[in-house]
Amino acid sequence: MKKNNPKNGEYYLTLAIESSCDETSAAVLKDGREVLSNIISTQIEEHKKFGGVVPEVASRKHVENINMVIDEALEKANVTLDNIDHIGVTYGPGLVGALLVGLSTAKAMAYALDMPLVGVNHIEGHICANYIEHKELKPPFMCLIVSGGHTHLAHVKDYGVYDMLGRTRDDAVGEAFDKVARAMALGYPGGPIIDELAKKGNPEAIKFPRVYLENGSYDFSLSGLKSAVLNYLNSQRQKGIEIVKEHVAASFQMAVLDVLVKKAIDGAVEKKLDTIVIAGGVAANSGLRQLLREEGKKHNIKVLYPSLQLCTDNAAMIGCAAYYNYKAGKISDMYLNAVPGLKLGAVEK
Repeated sequence: MKKNNPKNGEYYLTLAIESSCDETSAAVLKDGREVLSNIISTQIEEHKKFGGVVPEVASRKHVENINMVIDEALEKANVTLDNIDHIGVTYGPGLVGALLVGLSTAKAMAYALDMPLVGVNHIEGHICANYIEHKELKPPFMCLIVSGGHTHLAHVKDYGVYDMLGRTRDDAVGEAFDKVARAMALGYPGGPIIDELAKKGNPEAIKFPRVYLENGSYDFSLSGLKSAVLNYLNSQRQKGIEIVKEHVAASFQMAVLDVLVKKAIDGAVEKKLDTIVIAGGVAANSGLRQLLREEGKKHNIKVLYPSLQLCTDNAAMIGCAAYYNYKAGKISDMYLNAVPGLKLGAVEK
């Protein structure tokens, strides 16, 4: 393998590949934070008719798109594979078939080109999206990771060093949004639709529960809230009462956000941190951004989040994480395999 020094003189170039769910993406980054290209081929239209991601369909689309996406990323960055210093790739968590497409491609390229391979945790990638968006951001800080498959509260102690304060015990936030949207026949993906509807509704119209769990716990639980919403919808239909979807969306969303924001703020205060960042697809939620900013001001805590494109799954965030892992000497071998349930960081007691 090549030594840990840049081919390009003063800077490193990372080629990154992401295929953990339903986006096929490749990116080229300079020194981890400057994005030269970030190509994303989304499958949303493919999965809409099913009301969610179908793993087998996702895997087949990744196979069809992966080479084209990599070629386009290199072309847009105006570089060749000879300029690349290392390849970063997501190896978990995610859908196993989808992960294997990107991982197999990255391993084949790394082997053929005698190039370092850097496996990246997808959740770490979401955190690192904030390094791309905010060039001044440095650890330590608190990070709330909220997406279709993940809900975590992480104390980012240093680059690549994480203590997990809390995780969801059941549904992820994005998953709960999708299920509630499906129950109201709003379409897929549910998060953006509910966010827009909530702007037109009254968040206090319906008293849905806030689930904080045990005192001092930073874990999350959304199954009870989801059940409460479904029970409300069924009750109204059985009684022949019109359902005001805007009020349901606003009340449900606020019940979720109140818990997310309180735990993020409490965690930052306990750890004496002055910055909270949001990561993941649900970081695009306008209500979450607004409420967290408002509460952050009360505690003199700065709140940061990525641009909309960097909230969703993309290879640029994986490339940023790969760069810091590579610099730390965390290089993978050819035995690297997909780990669908991969965890991130140590769990604080």
